[in-house]
Amino acid sequence: MKISVFAITATTIVAVFAVSGSSPSAFAQVANRPVLVVSSGVADISTLDPDRATNVGDVGVVSEIFNGLARFAPGSADPKEIQPDLAEKWQTSADKKTWIFYLRKGVQFHGGYGEMKAADVVYSMRRAADPKRSSFAADFAMIDKVEALDDYTVRFTLKYPDSTFLGLVSNYHGGSIVSGAAAEKLGNKFGQSPIGTGPFVFSQLVTQQYLTLVANDTYFRGAPKLASITYRMILSDSARELAVSTGEIDLIGGKREQRWVKRAEGRGMNVDIFNPAEFRTLFLNRNIKPLDNLKVRQAIATVINVDEIVRYAGKDVAEKGCSVVPNGYLGGNCGSGGYTYDVARAKKLLADAGFPSGITLRSVVSNASAQQPIMQIIQAQLAQAGIKLDMEVVDHATYQAKSRRDQSALVFYGAARFPNADNWLREFYDSAASIGAPGAMSNFAHCSVADSDIRAARVEPDPLRQLMLWKQAQQKIHDDVCAVPLFGLKQVWAHGDRVRFGYELKGALNLQPPITELTTVTRSAP
Repeated sequence: MKISVFAITATTIVAVFAVSGSSPSAFAQVANRPVLVVSSGVADISTLDPDRATNVGDVGVVSEIFNGLARFAPGSADPKEIQPDLAEKWQTSADKKTWIFYLRKGVQFHGGYGEMKAADVVYSMRRAADPKRSSFAADFAMIDKVEALDDYTVRFTLKYPDSTFLGLVSNYHGGSIVSGAAAEKLGNKFGQSPIGTGPFVFSQLVTQQYLTLVANDTYFRGAPKLASITYRMILSDSARELAVSTGEIDLIGGKREQRWVKRAEGRGMNVDIFNPAEFRTLFLNRNIKPLDNLKVRQAIATVINVDEIVRYAGKDVAEKGCSVVPNGYLGGNCGSGGYTYDVARAKKLLADAGFPSGITLRSVVSNASAQQPIMQIIQAQLAQAGIKLDMEVVDHATYQAKSRRDQSALVFYGAARFPNADNWLREFYDSAASIGAPGAMSNFAHCSVADSDIRAARVEPDPLRQLMLWKQAQQKIHDDVCAVPLFGLKQVWAHGDRVRFGYELKGALNLQPPITELTTVTRSAP
């Protein structure tokens, strides 16, 4: 008999804990609650270590397992709506360089690892700042010292004022609090056996098939309304659409295209379109010839018709970029403008650069539905100026790996970050973040022209002076054609009528609708 994975029940989940030797005591009351079935569209989970999780499929799951000292209000990506989380409250000095957090008492880690205390916070922040253990280490470089004043009080001393510090210690990109005892015991296996304090607990991962989280009935905000969450690894868009239409899956990641949105709505799905938009950028890797030639980079920027790309993506889901910093970020400045589409000028620039017969470039491209079609449009546009783009289409994990080994001349990359110009410029345009550098992040272009402005803005206490430095940096990056900003692509998910999130969904920095202790789904009687 073939047993569908959709048939996983709360009883099965408790049995998994019994077989694995984990204590099911916190999960004993889940039998009468529903299971939420989700498919984000990823092929697999890479890691559930919150200091290493960067892939879209990983970060949403991580957000359900862990908490930060602060959190974005469920359903919001607005930093003005940051709330207390593991910290009950905080205070800061007048110069904004000293922050003191007062922790909740009695919060328990999963798996019997005991109460969350200040020592765990100190351990977590030092771990997040360690480049050997964290993909977000550069984000934490402004922390001079973090110390436990007692079991429930933590003090941070910063090297300079940081207007986004609360975002750094929120439930996002390295801000998660881990059990120091669990992380030390599990070592490199922590990403496969994560221990947090969140409303759901890691139970089981079957590679390329499914992942199960179970309810944490000792969660400090109250026991979840769900028994568990099952994540199905289904790559086929049509298979996911059919499954949500028939009720086999409750929540799916959709295609971020206008046509898909209209089709899904026509099939009776509830489509969720929300911020933050993942900002799509085409980085020009000057380490690969002839992209070291400014005129060649200018030719590429001039022949790309961003308006055509935005029309393809659709008005509800896409917004044209006006700077190398995403629209709506603090410090973003459209003063430099975009690049004017002009095929004749692009051909002349190539000829002036010594390539009258055109050039050939090689690009590694993800087969993800949000990337491959856009790159096919760009491929056709480049051809108008005699630029042949050879695309090596691979799965998303391989695309990430090869791009980070400097194997692609043009790198199409989409991301969402805490909405501040410093975070974006530091990660994508500071030479210290260049691929291959000791502090490598996502500077695929090996851009360095704006280093002085980016670094000066980071430590500038005067807000107006800081804005001016960010503006200068964006102008220099634009003039040097480190990258071609394309558009912001909003998050698109869809759910059935039976799903109730428990909040109003306007945004989610972790790029999927948050599943909280209030989320539920109504099941029909068998």
